[in-house]
Amino acid sequence: MQRVVLLLVAVIALSIVAESAQAHDPDQDILEIPEVRVIAEKPVAASSQQFIPDKEIVLQPQGRPAQILRLIPGMLAVEHSGGAGKADQYFLRGFDADHGTDVALFADGMPINLRTHAHGQGYADLNFIIPETIEGLDVNKGAYLPEYGDFATAGAVNFKSRQVVQEGIAQATGGQFDTQRYLLMFSPTKEKVRTLFAAEGFYTNGPYEHDNRYFRGNLFGKLTTNLSSRDELSVTGTFQSSKWNASGEIPLRAVDAGTLGRFGAIDPSEGGNTLRSTIRMNYHYDTLSGGQFFANAYGQYYRLDLFTNFTYFLNDPVNGDGIQQADRRVMYGGDIGYKQQGEVLGMPSIGTIGFQTRVDDIHLRLGTQTTRTPTGTTVDNDVLSASYAPYVKAEVQPLSWMRLTGGLRGETFTFDVHNRCPACAEQADGRKSSGIILPKINLILGPWVGTEFFVNYGEGFHSNDARSAVTPGSSPLARSKSYEVGVRSRPWGPEGVELIATAWLLDLQSELVFVGDEGTTEIRGRSRRQGLEGAMRGQVWGPIYVNGSVTWTKAEFRNGDAIPLAPELTAYGALLVRWPEGLTSQLQATYLGVRPLIEDRSVKSPAWVEVDLTERYQLPIALSHGRLEAFFFIRNLLDTKWEQAIFAFESRLRNEAAGVSDIHFVPGNPRMFMGGVAWYF
Repeated sequence: MQRVVLLLVAVIALSIVAESAQAHDPDQDILEIPEVRVIAEKPVAASSQQFIPDKEIVLQPQGRPAQILRLIPGMLAVEHSGGAGKADQYFLRGFDADHGTDVALFADGMPINLRTHAHGQGYADLNFIIPETIEGLDVNKGAYLPEYGDFATAGAVNFKSRQVVQEGIAQATGGQFDTQRYLLMFSPTKEKVRTLFAAEGFYTNGPYEHDNRYFRGNLFGKLTTNLSSRDELSVTGTFQSSKWNASGEIPLRAVDAGTLGRFGAIDPSEGGNTLRSTIRMNYHYDTLSGGQFFANAYGQYYRLDLFTNFTYFLNDPVNGDGIQQADRRVMYGGDIGYKQQGEVLGMPSIGTIGFQTRVDDIHLRLGTQTTRTPTGTTVDNDVLSASYAPYVKAEVQPLSWMRLTGGLRGETFTFDVHNRCPACAEQADGRKSSGIILPKINLILGPWVGTEFFVNYGEGFHSNDARSAVTPGSSPLARSKSYEVGVRSRPWGPEGVELIATAWLLDLQSELVFVGDEGTTEIRGRSRRQGLEGAMRGQVWGPIYVNGSVTWTKAEFRNGDAIPLAPELTAYGALLVRWPEGLTSQLQATYLGVRPLIEDRSVKSPAWVEVDLTERYQLPIALSHGRLEAFFFIRNLLDTKWEQAIFAFESRLRNEAAGVSDIHFVPGNPRMFMGGVAWYF
């Protein structure tokens, strides 16, 4: 394995040297030709790698940006606390990734996951994304690509934003539970300078007995231009502000006894507010010799105030167990690199060398609260977390039916934690550095009759919370090893249905996890996840399209214990029909199977299916400028009673003498109707 990786690294140096050695006459006339856009599928390194286009995104029910992640085979995102204001809970490849610990999420290459977050490591809130601004999703499962690092154990997803829209859009949506959404998006310029602006306002009270009063406001702006005939520069800025109430996770015993409604709350003061502003720059320059220089930079300001109460009156029978978590941070970083195409020993090759860096400057606080009034401090830290990651990547095609890709990634972290609360017992304070080297290798065979075969190996990692990383004897970086074999086929031609089958295995080493809700650390042992994925997507016949997937996973600690909350069977299916006269219909279903809630498998969550219906119709109304489109969607068409987030732990109600181990859950939304009108101008 090491020899193969070293060979791929050597290709990078050879390809760059070979191209540089080519004679070039600086006085030679250069003929400038107009840009010609060629649309084709991007070559992939693994059967599980794919690009999900915007035409599938716009057919998802509106309100939750994370909802579009279910288009990824085997991935689900559910609301976590009876209120949609905070980050969702993510499931992928046998991981209950909580709010993002083992799924890396990006926006145009800018990291979304937040290290050493007040509520959980890798916290990834997608609510600053306006779905209509997204051109597509780049999906990379496993850890097979050197350009992805922290949190990319189960996989990485990059939200790629548009440069322009050919038609502006003004849209108004309304529905049950006082839900409203308004969208304005347009491109004032579309040629040499390309601009895109969007604004979104969203409000809902939800189905809960205590109104969510969830408000979200988003602004988006992007400018793209060409400073010369060979480069491109994009600058993107976003701003998000949200606030909400939450009903929290409720105990099953109270619902079964009839003392609490399914959409009720033990502590209706839960909720929070958040703000996020970002700016990112993406630049690349194409050389005359087939090379490309690229440089990207980003910066974020973020804040969150979160009020929760998981155990009710277990620890404090008088005032309750309310928790306040506060996060204030500035995060900045970027990457720079060079990519060269050419031939090495007669083999078409691409070599890439790059360097990424990131800094999180954070102030964290954890304390007790009663009805959002602070009553004490448990944790108060200043944290400076930085990482530096050089990487090399090579892509070689020794035969017409064989490709090799891979490389090496190195990552160095520094953690600096300062305790601001001398009265807080046994809190982290100190400095530590840690590093890791990650090899990657991928073999692609084919295509033969529209079929390709893939063999993949890669090592990834997720960083642990800095407050646990500086603890003596800790392991700051948890290494993962991913293995995968798969096949992709289009047996009925390039325009027909694509079939995908993948078998994979992922080992994760022992790690030290910070439990943000308690301000403590918990040691977890080695684990193994393995599974099978099957997917199909494409045009079946005429106006009929399908998109579906089934994923089976076995997730265990190496001692045989179950990994709590890890999904075992998930499925997604969609049937889309593009009718004549401008009508588009989509019926889709999401399934999450039974899951163990504790290690001995004695308590399990029930399975559920949610079915959604979407209809969009271009109205035959003559306008002097633009066109109209009406749409509606029904979430949970069958009105299934289902649970989104679900946990097993001990809690205590006010009338109970002691704590009780029980299932606690967030109810899934009942049947919900929303509809609206969009004016395209």
